[in-house]
Amino acid sequence: MGVVTVDFDGTLYQGNSFNMMFQVANKSFGLKQWTVVGTGIVKAAAAGLAKGKNALRVQFFKTFAKSFKGMTHTELNDFFYKLVEMGKQDAHYDLIHKIREHERQGDHIMVLSGALSPFLKVFTKEMGLDVHIISTELQVDEDGICTGTVGSVINGDEKVNKVREWIDRQKQLGNLTEAEANETWAYADSESDVPLFQFVKHPVVVNPDETMKEIAVRRGWMLFG
Repeated sequence: MGVVTVDFDGTLYQGNSFNMMFQVANKSFGLKQWTVVGTGIVKAAAAGLAKGKNALRVQFFKTFAKSFKGMTHTELNDFFYKLVEMGKQDAHYDLIHKIREHERQGDHIMVLSGALSPFLKVFTKEMGLDVHIISTELQVDEDGICTGTVGSVINGDEKVNKVREWIDRQKQLGNLTEAEANETWAYADSESDVPLFQFVKHPVVVNPDETMKEIAVRRGWMLFG
């Protein structure tokens, strides 16, 4: 048994979550929310040009978080259920089967992603996956109302930090042996996941582009899909 981490965008989900969020927002948002999104997208584009793809992604999620300000738990769930219904045909079903193999082996499995936590909770539930989720949290107030802000964006080195914290905590609680803690897997797709690939014992590169494929071949990492 071991610890298995699975990325979401580009890995467990093969579609374009940005496009999906726009499509669902188009049917659900009012003028005020679209104003927030429009302003944020301009900032996201600028961040992408200046700092690259990951900066664009971070700004994009922060933008949508602002548009969710004032929503209740039920309203958020409704939005993300629509998102999953629209995009579940783009789930990576071969990888889902592989995750279920890990489940049968008794591995500890987590979805580790910068995507918004409510989205991942709905998605994994719809896919019938019993997994732990470490992702970007939407912040709520004491009444459970979304504040329009997010916690730490789980990306790059932050993924490694979160996995380390989770492993240490589970060992302290007696839920994870030293042998299990050393038998680690990572399924992910992009260059931003290189720190995670270097951290785990079994790096598995899923749906790689040509650059990522070259990195994987050069370092002897496994390829999936």
